[in-house]
Amino acid sequence: MFETVIGLEVHAQLKTRTKLFCGCSTRFGDSPNSNVCPVCLGMPGVLPVINREAVRLAMKAATAAGCRVHPESIMARKNYFYPDLPKAYQISQYESPLATGGHVDVREKAGMKKVGLVRMHMEEDAGKLVHERNASLVDFNRCGVPLVEIVSEPEMRSSEEAAEYLKNLRNILRYTGVCDGNMEEGSLRCDANISIRREGDSKLGTKVEIKNMNSFRNVQLALEYERQRQAKALEQGERIVQETRLWDAEAAETRPMRSKEEAHDYRYFPDPDLLPIRIPEAWLGEVRSQIPELPLEKLRRYVETLGLPAADAETLIDDLDLVEFFEKAVAVHPQAKTVSNWLSVELVGMLRKHNRPIVGGPVTPASLSELLKAIESGTVSGKMGKEILEEMVVSGQRAPTIIEKRGLKQITNEGDIETVVAAVVAKFPKEAERVRSGETKLLQFFVGQAMKETKGKANPALLQRIVARKFSEG
Repeated sequence: MFETVIGLEVHAQLKTRTKLFCGCSTRFGDSPNSNVCPVCLGMPGVLPVINREAVRLAMKAATAAGCRVHPESIMARKNYFYPDLPKAYQISQYESPLATGGHVDVREKAGMKKVGLVRMHMEEDAGKLVHERNASLVDFNRCGVPLVEIVSEPEMRSSEEAAEYLKNLRNILRYTGVCDGNMEEGSLRCDANISIRREGDSKLGTKVEIKNMNSFRNVQLALEYERQRQAKALEQGERIVQETRLWDAEAAETRPMRSKEEAHDYRYFPDPDLLPIRIPEAWLGEVRSQIPELPLEKLRRYVETLGLPAADAETLIDDLDLVEFFEKAVAVHPQAKTVSNWLSVELVGMLRKHNRPIVGGPVTPASLSELLKAIESGTVSGKMGKEILEEMVVSGQRAPTIIEKRGLKQITNEGDIETVVAAVVAKFPKEAERVRSGETKLLQFFVGQAMKETKGKANPALLQRIVARKFSEG
């Protein structure tokens, strides 16, 4: 039997308006090579100037992950040639990174596991190669975009654990406003190092790096494929080669890309054009004070204080938009479980069905609260509430307007319902006699007929009681 050993290297794009060393825009989706200048194109004689906001955001990420932010760090040149690096080197950090240590919590069946971090450092992004039939084109818009690279210890033991780590790390970055976490746009990217060893061995096996994974699912699938590939190779007496492999999502397999470089291959040295980054304790303290309630802290509060089931709380915290909506809704309608159910199950499904957003969409936390209060007061039934909510999603109108317009107000007056029940009993004398003879299951027949007469507006619970009372009185 083999044991899997996994470490992840995550590159997160910092949410700055401009690049790490120049004033070019970091906006995604602009025309190729429209956000470039002599600095990010590596022209001779230009000088980089570091983006202070990028440093602040990197400090914030490191602090949220429990890292030690060093008072001084140094930018270094990482020398290697690729077509998407116009300077033929990347400005990164090596011997003196911004931060070291820290951890990311991973939920397991047995409880929480802390996956340690080796380091968190800043660097610039490279450009993007676009391969066509007979040529490769280069878009330098991403060149110089600020990144923070987060390197974990090789402490994960399964593909599921690695996917959970990545999800929790992404949540931390999003909650702190450091990175939008959009893997489809490349603002969060993950490389995985995986090796296997015989169970009981302390020596690590030969590691393979996997690139080109743009979703949690792809990370999990790629690691599981590579685990099986390496195990099969060792069982057949083959040697694992240290290399970089690409994940081919369509073929569902990893493919060799190149032999894996070592740190000395990059010939790191301090960048002579950039001064050391010095962080005063006062600035670090200011950044610490800006750390919000983090995802797992929020999860604990939702379960222990608000009384939500753990599964419901996990659904909420994994979506920052849902969290913000939920907290605003609970502030005006302090029934956490009710709000969670209507938000996570009903509203989200209807928004998806009608292709409407939750942020800036047709239903606000206040308007959802109005609907829930109408249901709880008995003005409308739960079934009516779902119909009203869908109309709110489609039309953008508020619940009271829809209730008034459609005449959906529930009948809650006992005398009115008693009159309807009496009429229904008189209309079906044979069935009434059978109920009096002991066929109590026919009570639901009369409930259904009375509901039909009121066009579904009778309060269901009150109607049930009045029908039962009618026959108990003889």
